[in-house]
Amino acid sequence: MVIGVPTEIKNNENRVGITPGGVYELVKRGHSVHIQKAAGFNSGFTDQHYIDAGATILDTIEEVYASAEMIVKVKEPIEPEYKLIKKDQIVFTYFHFASSEPLTRAMIASESICIAYETVEEEDRSLPLLTPMSEVAGRMSIQQGARYLEKPVKGRGVLLGGVPGVSPGKVLVLGAGVVGIQAAKMAAGLGAHVTILDISMKRLRHVNDIMPPHVVTEFSNEFNIRKHIKTHDLIIGGVLIPGAKAPKLITRDMLKEMRPGTVIVDVAVDQGGCVETSKPTTHEDPVFIIDDVVHYCVANMPGAVPYTSTVALTNVTLPYVLKIADQGWKSACLKDATLKKGVNIVGGDVVYQEISEVFDVPYVPLAI
Repeated sequence: MVIGVPTEIKNNENRVGITPGGVYELVKRGHSVHIQKAAGFNSGFTDQHYIDAGATILDTIEEVYASAEMIVKVKEPIEPEYKLIKKDQIVFTYFHFASSEPLTRAMIASESICIAYETVEEEDRSLPLLTPMSEVAGRMSIQQGARYLEKPVKGRGVLLGGVPGVSPGKVLVLGAGVVGIQAAKMAAGLGAHVTILDISMKRLRHVNDIMPPHVVTEFSNEFNIRKHIKTHDLIIGGVLIPGAKAPKLITRDMLKEMRPGTVIVDVAVDQGGCVETSKPTTHEDPVFIIDDVVHYCVANMPGAVPYTSTVALTNVTLPYVLKIADQGWKSACLKDATLKKGVNIVGGDVVYQEISEVFDVPYVPLAI
């Protein structure tokens, strides 16, 4: 199979779809890998690294898409790429279709095979290809939140860890999944007081078992959210419903109950956000302020630490890339129910029910 890896062209997306090590494994099995010139540069990988691993370097994104049977990316295609995607071409990347109707419609029109990292799902409902980026984003959410709590960027002027004689900052984490646990771990490590909310008592018990005493758990409901937003300095939105839009847990009217300079980091923004006032931002212009509340809503947070993120991502995606390349996508999905869950759109049909419900398009069960 010919695998194409284009340069990511989304604003400030510095990751690349595969490492030289991943290329080496594919070439070793007889596949061809076409990498766009300088695709890995921002992640610390030169063209020579890829050439040494056996890849062919192509000058333009058009050449990569034209030559490849499967495209391996990091982020969803953006508008200039829509027309480059061919019928029956496999596109394996993060799509987050539920947050973008234009993308969904474009991929339906392309009649390609869209396999989404974020909906590849194990029997226990874990998301193996989303987990490493959720770990990065969860840890980064505290790093960025601490920064934007500083007064020069309109935050409350609070040091999360406090100092002797001064209480530490208070962090509210919505969701005790991968993002929430990693955020709580980082905030607790800084010495902040952390409250983590979730609707799963099983998750809350897990948090209670693994976290230090200054991380407290409560059941998530509107009453508790309204209670805590009045007193917490940093709010992390880390809720996820696989393949579907995130629920709006913080509404516009709640902002007026927060203290001026409160910071919200909505990690769920790539699935529509769990804060009603959220809208996707970029690393170039990451924050905006509504009702004196600072919103950080960068949709590709791990793109700011591309070396760490690219290596972590390839660690988990490569086994699936190899399966698809070795067996073809249909045979690979028949043998691996986890991968089959990742198939979202096939030949113009939406085969993932949550996407059909969001945009009211026909759902066609996957037939392979």
